[in-house]
Amino acid sequence: MSGHVFIATSLDGYIARPDGDIGWLLARDDPNEDHGYDAFIADKDAIVMGRGSYEKVATFDLWPYDRPVLVLSRRLAGTPVPDRLRGKVRFADLAPPEAMRVLEQEGARRVYVDGGQVVQAFLRAGLVEDMVITTVPVLIGSGRPLFGALPADRDLALVASRSFPSGLVQSTYRVQP
Repeated sequence: MSGHVFIATSLDGYIARPDGDIGWLLARDDPNEDHGYDAFIADKDAIVMGRGSYEKVATFDLWPYDRPVLVLSRRLAGTPVPDRLRGKVRFADLAPPEAMRVLEQEGARRVYVDGGQVVQAFLRAGLVEDMVITTVPVLIGSGRPLFGALPADRDLALVASRSFPSGLVQSTYRVQP
């Protein structure tokens, strides 16, 4: 069972503005560039995200995921899933190890971990195997950071790095044991 991250960040390390806005990211999304998401998600069995990510994605016209999504949230746990997302999303108040155990019991082996606080919690729990981080060449000054406090340093090994004509730089890291 392994967790895998695919996420974008501003050059100053934020995944969203303080209010959750990601317009700065969407403005740089070039549909002519393949940033590798389809290849990344192809072998993932489930997605785990936090409430902030869920609430942002839930505003999109179309639900973008074709895999089961587990939203980790104390606030949403026990509340009904919106009709249009029934059978696609569920809410739970679980710590990362518990969430992974539940997903493993359901047959999941590789899990896409998304959202700043969830990524941070999975890193603290040692449940992230690798991370694909796309850096957008913009400074937004403040917001929701990708990384937070850890109990100890986490060494990463650079697997690959590539740049795109739009200016995005994508690096893949393996989290060292």
